Amino acid sequence: MPDNLRQTIALYVEDIESPVGRRINLLIMGLILLSSAIFVCETYPIPPMLRLSLDIIDRIILIIFVAEYLLRFWVADSKVNFFFSPVSLIDLIAIVPFFLGVTDIRFILIFRWFRILRLIRFLTLKIYVFRIGNQDSIILARILFTLFTIIFVYSGLIYQVEHGINPQKFKTFLDAFYFAVVTMTTVGFGDLTPISEGGRLLTVLMILTGIALIPWQLGDLVKHLLKTANQVEKVCAKCGLPFHDSDAQFCKICGTKLERADLFN
Repeated sequence: MPDNLRQTIALYVEDIESPVGRRINLLIMGLILLSSAIFVCETYPIPPMLRLSLDIIDRIILIIFVAEYLLRFWVADSKVNFFFSPVSLIDLIAIVPFFLGVTDIRFILIFRWFRILRLIRFLTLKIYVFRIGNQDSIILARILFTLFTIIFVYSGLIYQVEHGINPQKFKTFLDAFYFAVVTMTTVGFGDLTPISEGGRLLTVLMILTGIALIPWQLGDLVKHLLKTANQVEKVCAKCGLPFHDSDAQFCKICGTKLERADLFN
């Protein structure tokens, strides 16, 4: 009975094809976005009652995330592989405040901004839900998602580090987001500058990330576009692969024979 229950839960939390699994994963993805929106709202001056309500909602979301992580750990075939997998480590970082929240350490608040990275686990789900089937569209969606999540995390970190000692410059999340964008793109207008050592270190990391990440991601897209430039659109009758090389005789995925007439129709 426990094994059957474990397999059932594993199916629900991992399989996005089943209706129940898709609803569960969409719910978790929505909670991630909601918790990120709460963090952004709390950087603005809002009424105390609204702030209290948002804190309560955030604590409930955090408890759900902890329960989800423990369920995924329980149903994993290899607990060691699960614990050290990149997406699971991101999940663990996102719930660190739950285990350390009893202490009054402001640095713990930094971990909240890593929750947005949990969307990496659900990238396949988003591609499935929004019916993104074209390979170029999938790569572009991944590039935009990667850039958005990294900029969001850097924005939250620089806000958390600088707001307390430099509130005139880093008043809200929007100020931090603006600083992250102009820094990662190496524009650097100079109107916002961090004054703490942590803020300066983050600025250096932003610049290095922007220099390394953006050309790399765009390079992947250009290479794929060059690769598909000589391909023709024709859906394979067996596996549904939409593109093939102009001189291809067989589908490179399933090996089904392709008629030359089909390739150019």
